[in-house]
Amino acid sequence: MSMNEYIGIDLGTSGAKFLLVGADGKIIADSLQTYPVHYPKGGWSEQNPEDWYAAVLRGIKALVCGRDASRVRGISFGGQMHGLIALGSDGSVLRPAILWNDGRSAEQTERLNTVIGKDRLSACTANIAYAGFTAPKVLWMRDNEPELYARIASIMLPKDYLVYRLCGRKVTDVSDASGTLFFDVKNRRWSNEACEFSGVKPEWLPEIKESYEKAGVLDADIARMFGLRGDVVISAGAGDNAAAAIGTGTVADGDCNISLGTSGTIFVASDKFVLPENNALHSFCHANGKYHLMGCILSAASCNAWWSDGILGTKDYSAEQAGLEEICGNNHVYFLPYLMGERSPHNDVNARGAFIGMRPDTTRKHMTLAVLEGVAFALRDCAEAVKKNGIVINSVSVCGGGAKSALWRRIIADVLNVKVRRLSVDEGPAYGAAILAMTACGEYADVSEAAKKFAADESAACPDKARSAAYEKRYAVFRSLYPALKDSYALMNE
Repeated sequence: MSMNEYIGIDLGTSGAKFLLVGADGKIIADSLQTYPVHYPKGGWSEQNPEDWYAAVLRGIKALVCGRDASRVRGISFGGQMHGLIALGSDGSVLRPAILWNDGRSAEQTERLNTVIGKDRLSACTANIAYAGFTAPKVLWMRDNEPELYARIASIMLPKDYLVYRLCGRKVTDVSDASGTLFFDVKNRRWSNEACEFSGVKPEWLPEIKESYEKAGVLDADIARMFGLRGDVVISAGAGDNAAAAIGTGTVADGDCNISLGTSGTIFVASDKFVLPENNALHSFCHANGKYHLMGCILSAASCNAWWSDGILGTKDYSAEQAGLEEICGNNHVYFLPYLMGERSPHNDVNARGAFIGMRPDTTRKHMTLAVLEGVAFALRDCAEAVKKNGIVINSVSVCGGGAKSALWRRIIADVLNVKVRRLSVDEGPAYGAAILAMTACGEYADVSEAAKKFAADESAACPDKARSAAYEKRYAVFRSLYPALKDSYALMNE
């Protein structure tokens, strides 16, 4: 095995995770660099791309400091999807990046889905409009910031801005481009028709690459700054969920991964392109050259952080979850995890979180458990949509910050009635990005070879028959709650 090393970077919402990984898949060093999220108005979510770039420089420095930096052959990214970075003709950022969980473009989203129509959108892009997607954000700029819109020379997704800063190339990959709503997923190319009704000029768009392909070579000044070689390859990288799927070995047809990060996803790999029934799921390109179906809930581990940190005033999650298993399946409290609105399967920017079913004997434990269960039920909504497309989920791997909770993994296993595996390497997008860098440098013949080689189980949670039966009844109640509240949500946001 070669002594080559690779850097994988996960550009997340609250921070960037950095991994230095050997060609044998072993993690040599890691680093976490944080940056702020700005909420200038209710439902808005923005970041400064320069904060990302500063974090990347700090992170690379932390990884190679005191080590032989000449061993680093490649760098790649997994990145938060859907964000809009607009650049002027001089390459400067025109406004703060509008993030994936920003809900300001509800009007533009509705216009796309009704005036253009879901059928036409789906025919062009395999998806319908969601407020989080990039296209409604572009239309929002056109409607609300016409002077800035007129100055746009190029648009990028978050990780692609970092690729641009590191190697000077304007490139995106097929998995991240799939979430823009102006990309032809089936044929893996920009859609001229979708660009037209999204307010996007084709000349604004970056070059399309497969995730494992070379985007460029690291800028010479940056290489010298850290003592890196002059030929370090920057690969195109992938959207965070596709990168996480690579990092968890979710590459074969029917493989499934659940990510419990700020948002939550169910990701199912597919060898063939699938157009989802009723557009309840996203149909995107995978980072392995194939396709995947994905259901996304906008608030997952962030619900637990909100409840524990913000409401209960504690970061001791383990202590809060102690003793909860004894009431699993018998909780009388329900929680709807729609703190930032919801995407799959409801596509409702107005939806909000709610506790339902409190009684005089309701305790802190009941409400804490309800938060964990509510996220699991929302993921079950996505799993049901997957099943409607004829796909059987036999077992899943789970990654992300929420996956550290053994209790939460057991709840998900019981609610979905499937085996839930936790991998020995639980680094998700950053680890997958390192694999993409390895593939771009020819370390492995293809992504799947490396991904399957490195994915090993650490533990597994198997469904308990009695608890699964109890959760089946509770899930039926959960499913009835959103439809009952839908009209009220709309009134609350008028």
